[in-house]
Amino acid sequence: MTVSDLAAGVLRRTALAVLAAAVEGGWLGGASGALGVLSGGILAVLSFRLLASRVAAVTSGPALTAPWVVLAGLRFAVVSGVAVALFASGWAHPVAWLVGYSALPLAVVLQGLSLARRESRA
Repeated sequence: MTVSDLAAGVLRRTALAVLAAAVEGGWLGGASGALGVLSGGILAVLSFRLLASRVAAVTSGPALTAPWVVLAGLRFAVVSGVAVALFASGWAHPVAWLVGYSALPLAVVLQGLSLARRESRA
């Protein structure tokens, strides 16, 4: 299992889950529900892509480890800032945003289990 295999599967599973949840969020909560789910999912995917690219850089050769903490802190600050701006403007409902953002951990676990099962058969 490589980082790119994991990332590609996670992104595919997250996109499907977020799109399905956005339709339901739009039905239940209107525009702010749909936009909340979509924005939460998009922020989760972008954050995951940054993390996956950093892991790929660290595992490919010698890399500086000191910026790891700084980059993680910046990523957290950006996600928090965008979420607060969306909530304060009323464009995204906080619960809907959390549903979209929570799709990523579920996709990570499902993709990891799928890849582990595939490797155990080989």
